[in-house]
Amino acid sequence: MNNITDLTAAIAQTGVHGDDFVRQRTLKASIGCAGVGLHSGQKIRITLHPASANHGIVFRRTDLEDQPLFPARYDGVIDTRLCTCLGDASKGIKIGTIEHLMAALAGSRIDNVLIDIDADEVPVMDGSSAPFNFLIDCVGIEEQNAPRQVIEVLKPIEVEFNGCTARVEPADGFEIDFEIDFTSKAIANQRMSVKFDDGVFVADISRARTFGFLHEVEAMRSAGLARGGSLDNAVVLSGDEVMNEEGLRYEDEFVRHKILDALGDLYTAGMQLQGKVTAYKSGHHVNNLLLQALLADETAYQVTPMRKSALHGAVEPVLATA
Repeated sequence: MNNITDLTAAIAQTGVHGDDFVRQRTLKASIGCAGVGLHSGQKIRITLHPASANHGIVFRRTDLEDQPLFPARYDGVIDTRLCTCLGDASKGIKIGTIEHLMAALAGSRIDNVLIDIDADEVPVMDGSSAPFNFLIDCVGIEEQNAPRQVIEVLKPIEVEFNGCTARVEPADGFEIDFEIDFTSKAIANQRMSVKFDDGVFVADISRARTFGFLHEVEAMRSAGLARGGSLDNAVVLSGDEVMNEEGLRYEDEFVRHKILDALGDLYTAGMQLQGKVTAYKSGHHVNNLLLQALLADETAYQVTPMRKSALHGAVEPVLATA
């Protein structure tokens, strides 16, 4: 990708007035939190640090002697079976369950941050992105003297895997249209379309929690996984019933969380996409396949400065639930 590193270059390339460009953003100060790992069950601490323009989102394993760095990029993903996992498979190093934090950063338009983590997975917190958005709100956001760049989709790209599909096509701004279909009556068929204008993610998507079925949780625990999973950090279903006493945060919380996951996964492109993503029963693996297919085709995209006109005002998402 050809990065545009400063506002002057961006203006020269496009001829658009500098006031129309969206600037890159980072945090105003460092902030951290601790929580439980969904699969390990161990206590984990992460700290988010401000980073310079064009730094990107980078994880640092502070518990390892050489403190290796792992940019949050689609081509650094080594596993997508239960979550999106960065790492170095040859050295047995990983950082799992990055998608909820990545979604929070994407939804808040944070481009540059260094994330210290002292274990091999991001803490699950309450199973949503809301706790991470709370951290961002606590320290505030700082604009930087460089244009925010987006990957503008120039032609449709589609991938399929085991009956699950994802497609991206040209559009103004960034939109995800997602459909899920489960045999459980508690979920059934749900579809939602969200255009990610300013404020929409925090207002309508960020609180949606991860979910799973009781028999799957029991099987994972038998395999030494999901040791930190509980009704405090996931919606758990038994057949057609939701087991959480407090119920759902949204009537269609399940499809909202799938959109949250997709947003986080797609942010590993290294920049926000400018285009419309349409997904049917997609998950971490298919989301990653979509980025691989798009970014392998140099005629399918271009990197361009993001314009303020692409932000719009916060609007209600289009929702259809059956």
